[in-house]
Amino acid sequence: MTCCAPPGLVVLDITGGVEDTIRAVMATLEERWATSGTAPMRRDPGEPGVRARIYADGLRPGRDGPEPQCLGKPSS
Repeated sequence: MTCCAPPGLVVLDITGGVEDTIRAVMATLEERWATSGTAPMRRDPGEPGVRARIYADGLRPGRDGPEPQCLGKPSS
């Protein structure tokens, strides 16, 4: 099977109500995809919730993730 374009970086900005929620989301992403790992969290003054940014390669499997899936149109 031929897949789509070469792997690329995905930047995910995650917002949650509490830090535990953000940690759980980052851990789940790390299991499925190759990621930058647990990112520092921040609170922006005047804004609700906690934020973090994580970098992921959606085409490369993580520690326990499934084989990569083609995320676009297959090449011929």
